[in-house]
Amino acid sequence: MLAGSLDQLTLDLPVAQDVRDARQRIAPFVRRTPLIRSHTLSELIGANVHLKLEMFQKTGAFKVRGAFNRMLALSGAERARGVVAVSAGNHAQAVAYAARKLEMRAIVLMPDSTPLNYLRATADYGATVVLTSTLADALKRVHRYVERGFTYVHPFADRLVIAGQGTLGLEILDDVPDVTDVIVSVGGGGLAGGVALAIKSVRPSVRMWGVETEGAESMAAALAAGHVVELPRVTSIAHTLGAPAVAEETLALAQQYLESVTVVSDASAMDALRFLLERVKVLTEPASSCTLAAAYRLRRSFRPDSQVVLVLCGGNIAADEICRGAA
Repeated sequence: MLAGSLDQLTLDLPVAQDVRDARQRIAPFVRRTPLIRSHTLSELIGANVHLKLEMFQKTGAFKVRGAFNRMLALSGAERARGVVAVSAGNHAQAVAYAARKLEMRAIVLMPDSTPLNYLRATADYGATVVLTSTLADALKRVHRYVERGFTYVHPFADRLVIAGQGTLGLEILDDVPDVTDVIVSVGGGGLAGGVALAIKSVRPSVRMWGVETEGAESMAAALAAGHVVELPRVTSIAHTLGAPAVAEETLALAQQYLESVTVVSDASAMDALRFLLERVKVLTEPASSCTLAAAYRLRRSFRPDSQVVLVLCGGNIAADEICRGAA
């Protein structure tokens, strides 16, 4: 595991019981997504390769797990005032969807560069979408809504959000009890941290491998520096991995639980996306398909009897994005 310099005792990190509590809390609102073994990928990687198909989750990505866990914990008064979120992708839809199901008001600040399919879906779920010039501008403006009484639902730097994302790890343990390796993408680090916590609290021997894409490698930069690093800009095509910086909480979890973070190119993520579509018949987004690119890079770390799970965390990609990636 990666050595770390953060004093984890000062951070509000989730524990295994938080994840188990989250699983029970959110069960009526989320989908238990399928997990399959792929013969084609097993031959390619030289191990038993399984796919956690989280693109079949409500709203098309894992984010609803954390959003529901955070929002279900609000008091009646907090629910009456509503929630606010900042996102350029899947978190926006998750908060909007959860708010509709829980009959709450939701405001989502989104940069105007956000792909149209994300903007439309967020609005269609009933949220009020406020466009900003940049993601940084959205983050600066969110405090105005907090001052008016809205609860800020952070996409990853929140104990309840991380615990909610970790419920995906419990499902992996149910379906592949002899799992040896899990490969999961890293944006802000909430999914990777939550899944790692859930799995390693039960099976400490399981190796957790993080993945980022070039131009969105905020966790790799933070791990190398030993502290949170803000990228000057995010340039990767995998925009749902586009957190300019991770949080101290998610960095601490990565330092504690991840074997490494593999950084792959946009081109390799798109090649993997096409391969998954053509050979496995599932459509992912680059933030998901990058796990296959990483698995190929890491294949010498696995044995023929290894049980490797790739977390395909979402599938919200527009047709024009696929066409641009193929150009």
